[in-house]
Amino acid sequence: MTYIVTETCVDLKDKSCIEVCPVDCIHETDDDRMVFIDPDECIDCGACVDPCPVDAIFAEEDVPTAQIAYVDINKLYFKDKAGARAKLDEVKPRS
Repeated sequence: MTYIVTETCVDLKDKSCIEVCPVDCIHETDDDRMVFIDPDECIDCGACVDPCPVDAIFAEEDVPTAQIAYVDINKLYFKDKAGARAKLDEVKPRS
């Protein structure tokens, strides 16, 4: 299991979750529209969940059905950043 960042983080990137992560598994760059949790680094502690002001972080098995695409986007990011960014733009077009 890992934690997944979902739609309400897109174009917000509050980063409160990054500050509390004990293993620094939450990543983003200026080119990213949201933050991403590395599934290989995440220790499933859940420390990132409560600090998120927009309730964007869920345990993988608890991601709402309407946001299930974010599971694949999050996992893809750590293999193909450009591909994940493109998929995010398909799922949630820029306004």
